[in-house]
Amino acid sequence: MKTLLTAGAALALAICAAQSATAAPAAAPPPPAGAYTIDKAHTSVTFRVSHLGFSRYTARFAKVRGKLKFDPAHPAAMAVEATIDPRSLELNAPPAGFHDQMMGKSFFEAAKYPAITFRSTKVAVTGPNTAKVTGDFTLHGVTKPVTLDVTYNGGYPPNAMDPGGARVGFSAHGSIKRSAFGMGFGVPAPGSNMGVGDDVEVMIETEFSDGKPPAKK
Repeated sequence: MKTLLTAGAALALAICAAQSATAAPAAAPPPPAGAYTIDKAHTSVTFRVSHLGFSRYTARFAKVRGKLKFDPAHPAAMAVEATIDPRSLELNAPPAGFHDQMMGKSFFEAAKYPAITFRSTKVAVTGPNTAKVTGDFTLHGVTKPVTLDVTYNGGYPPNAMDPGGARVGFSAHGSIKRSAFGMGFGVPAPGSNMGVGDDVEVMIETEFSDGKPPAKK
């Protein structure tokens, strides 16, 4: 009886192992290397800045374009470029004339500086899906190096469900001092919160696609 029980237990374990192996999904193929373009419908650039020390005032830009050189086998060789239209700034219930003030000389001077740009110069891999991406950031006519902490959220090759072709997604986070870019209006005096903070926190959620849908069979 003991032998039969032992044999039965071994058989049950073997069946469970076989079922587990059968049920385990195959690894999804990675998205291919190549040139990708930003998906504007799935991209957001949001920033936060201290308002009187009472809150982190949050706003976003609606018009962003960009391109990515994607290479999953050589992530350090990847490169990204992005351009933001400062006039696409979206504010929460702004007072009358406030958007125009933000576009004026005290802040973005959008008529004179109609683009905010980032062009990567270095990708330093920090983990299986993370990297520090350093690039030349131009704001208000001033260019300085800025580093973003970037997470690769995944992707897939061309498939029948996505007419945009292969797709990849990223989250990024960084910060700048606006005074370093000639936008020091309203920065609080040392030791005070009376004004709009100098430190600007930037959050990016974005997807890119290669525009190559799968060939029809």
